[in-house]
Amino acid sequence: MKQVTGGTPHSLGHHSTRSRRPRGSAVAVAASITAALLLSACGGGDSQAPEERPTADQQDAQRQAALVAQGKLIFRFDTFGDETKWTDALRIHEVISAAVDPVTALSVGLKVDAEALPPAVVKGIQDGSISLTNPATTVALLKLNAVVGLQGTVETVNDRDVLTRVGTTCALCHSTVDNSFSPGIGKRLDGWANRDLNPGAIIALSPALDAALKKVYNSWGKGRYDPRFNIDGLSKPLVIPPAYGLEGIHSVTVSGDGSDLAYWNRYVAVTQMGGQGSFSDARLNLSITHGSVDLVSSKLPALQAYQLSLAAPAAPAGSFDEVAALRGKLLFNGAARCASCHSGALLTDANSRLHPPGDSMAEPETPSYAARTATRQYRTSPLKGVWQHPPYFHDGSAATLGDVVARYNTRQSLGLNAQQISDLTEYLKSL
Repeated sequence: MKQVTGGTPHSLGHHSTRSRRPRGSAVAVAASITAALLLSACGGGDSQAPEERPTADQQDAQRQAALVAQGKLIFRFDTFGDETKWTDALRIHEVISAAVDPVTALSVGLKVDAEALPPAVVKGIQDGSISLTNPATTVALLKLNAVVGLQGTVETVNDRDVLTRVGTTCALCHSTVDNSFSPGIGKRLDGWANRDLNPGAIIALSPALDAALKKVYNSWGKGRYDPRFNIDGLSKPLVIPPAYGLEGIHSVTVSGDGSDLAYWNRYVAVTQMGGQGSFSDARLNLSITHGSVDLVSSKLPALQAYQLSLAAPAAPAGSFDEVAALRGKLLFNGAARCASCHSGALLTDANSRLHPPGDSMAEPETPSYAARTATRQYRTSPLKGVWQHPPYFHDGSAATLGDVVARYNTRQSLGLNAQQISDLTEYLKSL
């Protein structure tokens, strides 16, 4: 029996002689990149003339670039050892092997990285010689490391590829693709909220869950996930947030828990993904440890550096009325009073204050999401790239930006007329 944890085969049915980087080695590869860059940053020995050696600022920039490169690999490919949850406990690898063909995978919002597909596979998909209704094709795509956010270990047994372990990465929920090959298949867009993903439906496929739990998970719907359900047993899912445009913002979660992104990364890696490590917060009366080896802590600085490097995407050309948006900007900063909270260059006051539940346009709700958090409050959401991730509010109860403005107009008694609502909506679409 030959174990294969990846590869770039020339077809989906046969092995290539090329060996793929083993699953879980992303950090090791990034570390070697980091070492090389740091060596360069230090001058590479005495061979460089003094005038050729990088300045202190250049060395800092090189070190930061190396950290970001390492974080990119962690974000895309590192499971933090969460196979113990997804394989050993939930047995999702069995479900994938038996019943999840590519058509089914795409229907629950999983994405395929087109740049991970070799030419022969691209041709096979295009001409139909590679079946998209066969679970074996999904296993082959996992072997190619082409399923965004999933990492699979594939072993070859009697010339047949068998998926033996599967885990998840940050990219599962916080990346999508540009659909440049076909719907659901394209180039990665890291940091973009995958609002097509149906995490609850995926979890509910587990044969280890009882009917009551499956019913809860299936009730969430696409683009929604409850990061507290497995902690407190309540169910009120949030929309999956983007992971871009967070540079300079300290309160990165909807409730402002933690002072930086690393807090939430640790929370998710350990308590939600099932990674090997520890999370504790006395405010939540919560302390969880998985395993005896910490596979999370050392990766948090690089992971945060990469996420903070992800800028919010600009609004597509032609997607909003520019003249109306200019009028809307005046309303945003004036009569609509948006800038009283969505203030400054970051369009949020999250670094200076949090807000009581009554300020949220999604409250009152049962159960209240804020009441289940460490702060029991909400932060003002930053608005850069807001066009990309409908629906809106933390519970997704506003389908469009027009619905957002209309609700504020009613709840805050702003007195905006139909034209003003439209203009303000166009401005939000431009951000």
